[in-house]
Amino acid sequence: ITIDHAAHPITDGATTTTTTVAKVASLRPIGSAHSVSSPVALQHPPIARMKISPQVLLLAAAAAPMSAAFAPTIRAHGIAAAPVAPMIAKLPRAGDTSLVMSSEAAPAEEPEKEEPGLGKKIFDAYVKTADVATTLFPLWTVICSGIALKSPSSFAWFTTEYFTAGLAALMLSMGITLTPQDFIDVAKQPLAVGMQFSLCYAMMPLLAFALAKGFALDPALLAGMVLVGSINGGQASNLCTYIAKGNVALSVLMTTATTIGAIFMTPIICKALLGAVVPVDAAGIALSTIQVVLAPIAIGMTTNKFFPGFVKKILPFAPVVGVVSTCLLVASAVAQVAEPIINAGLSLQIPVLLLHLVGGLVGYFLPRATGFSEVSSRTMAIETSMKSSAFGFLLAKLHFGEYAARVPSAVSVVWMALTGSILAVIWRYIPVKDE
Repeated sequence: ITIDHAAHPITDGATTTTTTVAKVASLRPIGSAHSVSSPVALQHPPIARMKISPQVLLLAAAAAPMSAAFAPTIRAHGIAAAPVAPMIAKLPRAGDTSLVMSSEAAPAEEPEKEEPGLGKKIFDAYVKTADVATTLFPLWTVICSGIALKSPSSFAWFTTEYFTAGLAALMLSMGITLTPQDFIDVAKQPLAVGMQFSLCYAMMPLLAFALAKGFALDPALLAGMVLVGSINGGQASNLCTYIAKGNVALSVLMTTATTIGAIFMTPIICKALLGAVVPVDAAGIALSTIQVVLAPIAIGMTTNKFFPGFVKKILPFAPVVGVVSTCLLVASAVAQVAEPIINAGLSLQIPVLLLHLVGGLVGYFLPRATGFSEVSSRTMAIETSMKSSAFGFLLAKLHFGEYAARVPSAVSVVWMALTGSILAVIWRYIPVKDE
């Protein structure tokens, strides 16, 4: 095969283009004494025109492998064109008179994906199951509370030591999701902590007092209602904030602030609204706060900082640990006062439910109306709604003479967990818009 190169003007309407032409000067098929000639117009980029006779098609296909090695580089006005052979993407079949040209090579086949191992399949199945189980948090709370009411002895094994350990496990499961930077960021927005503190110790006690008066509760139950409204936020709020995709660091800081604030705020509020002094063991509350809240959080954050690989492996188990711990805590508290809860009736159940539900709604819409972000508002709503009812029960048991005064706290344990977990699950599936 002999190829001659020459520049020839090609006229198309009013446009004249100088194009390099490769002329097949001599092409002799195998077993034939005849030669054929055909000009092949090549233009770069890409090939614009090709004039080729049908007789040359099969020969061009046969010459393609050779031309890949020696095809000359064609230049038009100093611009290098691609060699001829790589442009042939599809060789003609017998009896086919078409020749498909391409400036790009055919894409390589993608390697087959490896089949995931048995361990990976089991872990993926667990993650999906855990997500569903976390979403059904309110259902588990109801089931555990129902078992505790029906058979209080079922949770007799969950003693005070286990209760404290359960709270610590709950806070540890939240601590591994945090970093010191989270708290640094939270410290830059003290207004959010101040807003939630006001909701906890101003709005909630007044709401509790108004509901007790509105439902005409007797003085002992009214005192118990006010006590529930006057105590600090509960540790379970941190888990619900995590489920609701709120700000867990902000929730922990709010829980800590209101827990320390209970040392002086709870006695002052009870004195102002009830005319009674409720002594509080300030040193005991401070020590419990360190043991149950601050220490597990610090351990979790430290582990996250220095052993991130380990935390990444166990992080999928954190929500499950939190849900199990909370359900056991709720069931244990309910089992201790099962009879008073059953005897309370709707006259007490409804106002206690409204205390947590209305408190959560006000805790959300008031911050939103005053310019706080969606994430901060969700966090404040859950923190406001979920009181430390177990602590209120303990205070009523120790410092209120009337037995009935502790019943609102016992009823509150159930409704607090239900209200907070339902809000958390609802918000979990409502995406937060960029703000």
